[in-house]
Amino acid sequence: TSRLHPDGRKMAAAAAAAVVRGIGSKLSHNLRELRIHLCQSSAGSQGVRDFIEQHYVTMKKANPEFPILIRECAGVQPKAWARYDFGRERNVVLDNLNSEQVAKALESLITKP
Repeated sequence: TSRLHPDGRKMAAAAAAAVVRGIGSKLSHNLRELRIHLCQSSAGSQGVRDFIEQHYVTMKKANPEFPILIRECAGVQPKAWARYDFGRERNVVLDNLNSEQVAKALESLITKP
């Protein structure tokens, strides 16, 4: 459960939504694929699950042809993987991040190949 005041949660959700809108416009430039790995039940993956629940549809609607892959596996460390031109890949660990922090981590993968 979040320790933020309800208004703080609303502000965090609004900030994450703004980041997602920015991500949506940048997905297909150098990026070829975005993969998100998470556990279906671990506390460390909660922010990733929240992010997907709140923002996946928005990102996919903005990029219907772009591959955004969600991979769930029990006990896996939550990570996001970005595959760029020429097969280059980068990843970022998403363990114990909240939804807003997940959005910012994804933005860093997308904007800095």
